[in-house]
Amino acid sequence: MAYVANAASSLPEGAAVRYVIDARGSSFIVQASSTGLLSAFGHDPRIAIRDFQGDVEFSPGSATLDDARLMLRVRADSLEVTDDISEKDRDEIERRMYAEVLDTERFPDIVYDCLRVTGSGSMDRYWVALNGEVTLRGVTRTLPITARLNLNGNSLRASGEFAMKQSDFGIPPVTAAGGTIRLKDELKCMFDVVARKQE
Repeated sequence: MAYVANAASSLPEGAAVRYVIDARGSSFIVQASSTGLLSAFGHDPRIAIRDFQGDVEFSPGSATLDDARLMLRVRADSLEVTDDISEKDRDEIERRMYAEVLDTERFPDIVYDCLRVTGSGSMDRYWVALNGEVTLRGVTRTLPITARLNLNGNSLRASGEFAMKQSDFGIPPVTAAGGTIRLKDELKCMFDVVARKQE
């Protein structure tokens, strides 16, 4: 597999290559959906993750991606509702998200740690499979993610989407309007992440 050699062909074989995530040049969105008797009149929150950091490391010259790793850390209280709604509704949704869903005071960070990466492709375009673990509200679960990866000089860009269930992390169902509106357990997450090579 040519992935590592193409990524850093100018470096000595075996030298570590590190890319640091550029949150300002990236986007990370969580889409929730409502259900229930009055769900047609409810709200499907679209939430942007504003503050996250992390890096990717691997060694050039490797025949596989077995030595690659990824770490991503999200500040839980940086999630913001992006929908065009009233300030009152936005404040209420975010208050409940921080207190009831994420419990940000007790668990300020959400962490994804991946030590197993595989990929296929050629030149500067690849499909990669991440087999990592996410820790949310103090609960750790395996979360496989697939992504499209493009390499461009000193930067890389990974994009894709994945789903996760709130109940897997002990998050109680979120309801409104006396239970006639509730959020579905499954969340859809979409990402377009840019990282820069560190010299």
